[in-house]
Amino acid sequence: MIPDFSAAQFKTSTHTEDNGTCVEVAVVPGFFALRDTKNRAGGLVRVPARAFRSFLAGLR
Repeated sequence: MIPDFSAAQFKTSTHTEDNGTCVEVAVVPGFFALRDTKNRAGGLVRVPARAFRSFLAGLR
């Protein structure tokens, strides 16, 4: 199953600077998606929610 992010709202971190060097994150049930702020049309990286939460926990 490929999750549908067509209506998802992408958000950037409040720590993002105005130079556009960041990623945006969107959430749909069971999945997260990441995209490049400078190239929004360039595609998404879709990640199961459980895997993304594990990744974030590893960063802390």
